[in-house]
Amino acid sequence: MVVVTLGLVIALTAAVRSTWSPCGLSMLSQITPVAEAGRHQKFGRTAAWFIAGSVVGGLTLGGIIALGGAAVAASGLTDSAALTLVAVGALGAAAVDAHVFGFGPPFLRRQVNEDWLSNYRSWVYGGGFGWQIGAGITTYVMTAAVPLLVVVGALSARPWAGVAVGAAFGLTRGLAVLSGARLRTTSALYAFHRRFAAGAEPVRRAVIAVELAVATAATWIVAPVVVAACLTVTVVVRYVWTRTRAPRTTMSPTPVVGLTR
Repeated sequence: MVVVTLGLVIALTAAVRSTWSPCGLSMLSQITPVAEAGRHQKFGRTAAWFIAGSVVGGLTLGGIIALGGAAVAASGLTDSAALTLVAVGALGAAAVDAHVFGFGPPFLRRQVNEDWLSNYRSWVYGGGFGWQIGAGITTYVMTAAVPLLVVVGALSARPWAGVAVGAAFGLTRGLAVLSGARLRTTSALYAFHRRFAAGAEPVRRAVIAVELAVATAATWIVAPVVVAACLTVTVVVRYVWTRTRAPRTTMSPTPVVGLTR
């Protein structure tokens, strides 16, 4: 159950970080009360379809993870070996997110098709966008924690856990749309996005910290105390180092279709 717990932690972390993607920012611009009113739609209805679509997308991802979990269960991998792989994977994900190897996210630079907003009913673009966002691997991937959650979910060797990890990711991504529920004027929308953009770097650093914490926790369980202590010290040093060389990224809010400031 330790691997399952770590998988859920990574899923929630990856979902939060993924909100700071071009697609996530787009949804927080386009699916708001002010934007929906401009299209003569109701925000509550569209948001409900978006959340439902995100959950289905998460369950789709969970189904893929479950297949991996069944394969791991059939292989007879021990719990200690699984935790070792979790530790290695989490440490690697933290290094990728910190651009230690000279590369890092975003990966899969694909945006949702915003033409849907003007061509289809709210349940189509709400549910369709939600599914793509909730599936996690069909649009922008903003953190290595996304592939990590797939790996850790599979290493649980429990298909139901894989489904739970995927569902948790999808639900969290979907619920993010509710953060714009009170944005009823364009000035409020722009102010919200200025505050939201300012949180991108702190969230990125927090994700790296969680990945390092997962690596440390898994190592403490399976490794001798001396080895685990050494890794703990390495993790702390690495995290402090990443805070001093964070890559600068700028993300601008997606304009609201049909509205002017």
